[in-house]
Amino acid sequence: MNIEEFRDYCLSLAGVSESTPFDEKTLVFKVMDKMFALGNMEDFVSINVKCDPEKAIELRENYQAVKPGYHMNKKHWNTISIHLDMPDSEIKVWIKHSYELVLAGLTKKKREELKMTRKNLDV
Repeated sequence: MNIEEFRDYCLSLAGVSESTPFDEKTLVFKVMDKMFALGNMEDFVSINVKCDPEKAIELRENYQAVKPGYHMNKKHWNTISIHLDMPDSEIKVWIKHSYELVLAGLTKKKREELKMTRKNLDV
């Protein structure tokens, strides 16, 4: 996976926006203003994604590529090294998992806004 593939996949998910709120090189993806993934645009060797805490431990035990989230809450975030032992298809699964965790944590009002946005895009 390269930065373009990562970016394209994240932006393919409904309601996603991108920004660089921390610095010029850290690309952050949010759904309804809540962060679910980020990566370094200049040195794209890893990404950070949210993860269910129990699954996070399991992933860290099963993949050399997965470590506790660098500069993140280590209980809820994983850092996935892009070029180690996790295939791109699996990386996409965990990006989507992160996105869905954030969706589940949104207020009912925000989820309804997203639903309306999706309907407007389908028209």
